[in-house]
Amino acid sequence: MTVASLIEHRLTPAQQAVVDQPWDARVLVTAGAGAGKTHTLVRRLDVLVEREELEAGEILVLSFSRAAVRELTERIERHAAAAQRIRVQTFDGWAAALLNRAYPDVDWGTYTYDGRIEAATEAIDKGAIEGGDYTPAHVVIDEVQDLVGVRREMVEALLDRFQENSGFTVVGDSAQAVYGFQVSDPDQRAEETDRFLEWVRATFGEDLVELHLGDNFRARSETARMALPYGPQLQGLPRDRAAAAGEAERIHGDLRTLLLSTPNFGSLDNEFVLAALRDYPDTTAILCRDNGQALALSGTLSTAGVRHTLQRSARERSAPVWIAELLASTGTTALTRERFEEQLVDLRIPVGAVPEALWRSVRKVARGRGRGTLDVVALHRALAEGRLPDELTAAQPSSLVISTVHRAKGLEFDRVLVVEPRVLKEPVPVKKKKFDYDPAAEARLLYVAMTRARDDLYVLDAPNSWMLRKDKRIDRWYLGGRSAWARNGIELAGSDVSHEQPPGTEEFRGDAEELMRHLMTDVVAGAEAELVLLHGIPVASDQSPPYAVVVGGRQVAVVSERFRTDLHRMLRRTSHSEIDRWPPLITGLRVDCVESVAGSPAATEAAGLGTHGVWVAPRLCGLGRFHWYANESEGDA
Repeated sequence: MTVASLIEHRLTPAQQAVVDQPWDARVLVTAGAGAGKTHTLVRRLDVLVEREELEAGEILVLSFSRAAVRELTERIERHAAAAQRIRVQTFDGWAAALLNRAYPDVDWGTYTYDGRIEAATEAIDKGAIEGGDYTPAHVVIDEVQDLVGVRREMVEALLDRFQENSGFTVVGDSAQAVYGFQVSDPDQRAEETDRFLEWVRATFGEDLVELHLGDNFRARSETARMALPYGPQLQGLPRDRAAAAGEAERIHGDLRTLLLSTPNFGSLDNEFVLAALRDYPDTTAILCRDNGQALALSGTLSTAGVRHTLQRSARERSAPVWIAELLASTGTTALTRERFEEQLVDLRIPVGAVPEALWRSVRKVARGRGRGTLDVVALHRALAEGRLPDELTAAQPSSLVISTVHRAKGLEFDRVLVVEPRVLKEPVPVKKKKFDYDPAAEARLLYVAMTRARDDLYVLDAPNSWMLRKDKRIDRWYLGGRSAWARNGIELAGSDVSHEQPPGTEEFRGDAEELMRHLMTDVVAGAEAELVLLHGIPVASDQSPPYAVVVGGRQVAVVSERFRTDLHRMLRRTSHSEIDRWPPLITGLRVDCVESVAGSPAATEAAGLGTHGVWVAPRLCGLGRFHWYANESEGDA
């Protein structure tokens, strides 16, 4: 039996202590990197249902990122017995669902992410989740060290509201707190570190059961374990930013020295390095400090024809094609499980997907009135509102992943290549002698990167990305040039393809039905894509002209209003200037996937697609490069 299988079947005494707590216990679990917390939580959920006799709907499970949600959900599907029906959600996803249920007449899609979280906190205080099927008897929260700002306040309101009638299990590790950047003020950011853990201890006092998981089950080599001794040191950093700075700089320096002592994997410009990435049979992650590095490395691999996945933001979701196929092929308003599984036979479900698991997932948002039925109308509504369960919207797994360290949080890989980290320099003063310089955050980030590996850890040469810069106004990376105003490329986001109308009915005309078949059968993840200017007339005063999405020489969609607005804002030099030219061609993009889209039945009927109101569209990723006119040189745009 392998080490991994032993872990899956046996619990340590510390893990067993977590699992065996009664349903009304208030449990705080601190767990180091690779301590088996996900497996422990799965067993805890089984006990809550089987021995403590809670219903699945009485257990609320929340986690910070979609990666963590997907990992926990997959573990439940593979290894849970009684807990199969429990749904795991992100904080943002749960808040949106709560608001849509409590206040269905409000268009919550117009609110920001933080705005919805603040509204959900207010709804909790007003009793929006009390009574009926939504009152939790036990709350399980993973990755609590990343709860900062408004999300921390929401979870505190949730636990405080039900402290008399429910229990909780919260799990975290302050050494892996890497989302403090969501708090813009550096002093407030430092104050947020461990603030939730301190609140839990102060609020529940003697009633709190505090347990620790200290063993490591992930690392299977000395190299993969080299950073682990620094976890306790990071946990012990003082809250005061100035007091923590010197110690954090030392820890970061030690970790960097350790990383540089590992074998150098080389540069992605080297053909031998590319071959080593192509031929490796197990999982590999290339972990970057920021998404600018990730975009640069992804572009290099794409040019070299190395298949890989660019890890999405935690907030990006895409619905699988089979959802649109299911809705389009169903003429009734309800489906039995038998009929659902019959239809799956002819649909493009993910490789390895289990019909039973898909059935449970869709019924989480579309449970029919009849016993054991699926509400087709509710499923369409959940697709349109972006409320599909996280396990359905995850990207397909890939053996090679390029990711920021933040986006790789909660994941593990057989082999990890960490882009060589910079040396921490003296802080640069900004805004009245405040320093947005956080060595503690940098040390924790490097620690997280170095503890993702099961077997092999390498350092990778940093890419040449000096021309990649972040436009904070539109929250996108762009390709600059020699002059400060040069704009030669733009990062593509998941929302940059229009979902207003079916492809072939907006800006360019085509056979919509045939185009749907082409997208589902011929357009694959990783395919090269480009944007072609359709004409030079802006759609609105604050938008660019329309662009067609071209894959394999064929127009398959058009860009969204958000892309047109962001492109206009990025290219406009001053608030009083006008844009007199637009890049006629933008290349260097890839198809991330083809995804399901829900809209009005009138839109599909007008396109000759029937009245089901669903279609598919490509999703793009990568750093698009502008091609200006032939007599213009790069950097002069």
